[in-house]
Order: sequence, then C-alpha cells, then structure tokens
Amino acid sequence: MTTLSDLKVFTTHPHQCSYLEEQQATTLFIDPATDLDVPTYSQLADAGFRRSGPHIYRPNCGDCNACISVRVPVAEFKPSRNQRKIINRNSDLKAVEIDNIQSDECYQLYHRYICARHRDGDMYPPTPEQYESFLSNELGNTRYFGLFQDSKLVAVAVTDVLENGLSAIYTFFDPDHSKRSLGSYAILWQIKKGIELELPYLYLGYWIKQCQKMSYKSDYRPLQLLVNNRWVSIA
Repeated sequence: MTTLSDLKVFTTHPHQCSYLEEQQATTLFIDPATDLDVPTYSQLADAGFRRSGPHIYRPNCGDCNACISVRVPVAEFKPSRNQRKIINRNSDLKAVEIDNIQSDECYQLYHRYICARHRDGDMYPPTPEQYESFLSNELGNTRYFGLFQDSKLVAVAVTDVLENGLSAIYTFFDPDHSKRSLGSYAILWQIKKGIELELPYLYLGYWIKQCQKMSYKSDYRPLQLLVNNRWVSIA
C-alpha cells in the first residue's frame, strides 16, 4: 500500500479559472506515474482530492480558497420537499449497473449532453478519445450506473467506490428530459446506494459559493465542508 508521505505531487502553472471570471488558478496533482491503490485514493479523497480521468488533483490557488471539498453523510441525509418530488418524478426509472460505457448508446448520450449543456466548457466539443480519457479509471473501483426508462438509457452516473464512501465523478443525461431533474436525481440515487453499501459518505467534489453552476451542491443537507483540513458539518 502506498502511503501519503510517499506520493510525489506537482503544481501546474497559473491558468484561467474555469469557475470564477478574472481569476487565475493553479492545481496540485499526484504524479500520474504513481502506482495508486484504492486505500490511498480513499485517503486522498478524505484530504480533499478529486479524480478526473487518470488525474488525482486538488485546487492550490494561493490566497483563493473558493473551492471547498464537500461530502454528504448519507445516513443523516434528509431529502427536502423538492427532492422528494424529484424522487417520485423518477420512480419509473430503473437503475442498472453496466460493465462499461464504451457502447455507442452511452457515447451518443454523452455527446448530446455536452453539446446541449456545456458548449462553454473544456469538454466541448466532445470526442470519443476525450470521453474515454475523462471517465475511465485504471484503479478498477469505478462503477457505471445507467438509468433506464423502459429500455431507453436516459442517464449515466459514473461513481468511484472508496473505502470511506462513494465519489460522484460525473453524470450525463438526456437533455430532452429536463423536467425530470436527472442530475439531481442521480445524486439522490447515489446517496441511497451509499446507504445500501454501508458507506458513510458521498463525495460531491468542490462547492464554490460564488459559482452558480456549483450552487446545487449546497442543497444536500446535512453537508460536510473541508475547512482548514477539517470536515465541518452544516445543517
């Protein structure tokens, strides 16, 4: 097992922040050549790191501390009235674990989602190579959950299974089903899955108060925020 003290880390050059206008960002990332295992990855998640494709990273932006790692203690979670409506609205969907997302059906769903929702982001325009690199994981602890309406795939949740919880890596869904709030439903479903697996947390990545795109993460209460290297709960 690799220990945290054994890890080599690198910092990127300053670059344009993806979330806050007129801000420069730097990123701390684990040496991609490191032979990581799931226990070490779990410790890194507990320390505020996040996975994107083969990269394990954490913001490291000097005086800016806007990116705050957040997680939901799943056993304590209480859905709001609106979240209960979302659960009921999607009660007809069936969740199925799929072996991989290399099928044309999955990729076309991703392509439509990125083109409809994220034309201003780093993932546009989508390509098969970018898709595979972004969502693959050589550690072998990633699970893919497809949400089906009858036989039609309407959403895919990409989830890493850690020793201390689930990590919601990414969700993509059919943009024609906006009334279903499939992104929110996928989080609610993963909270339920965490309870079933008896794992304490669902990691949601980074919450940024000033960024509208990230505001949804504060809707899941109670929520834990990593502040000054300590997890703090807010009701």
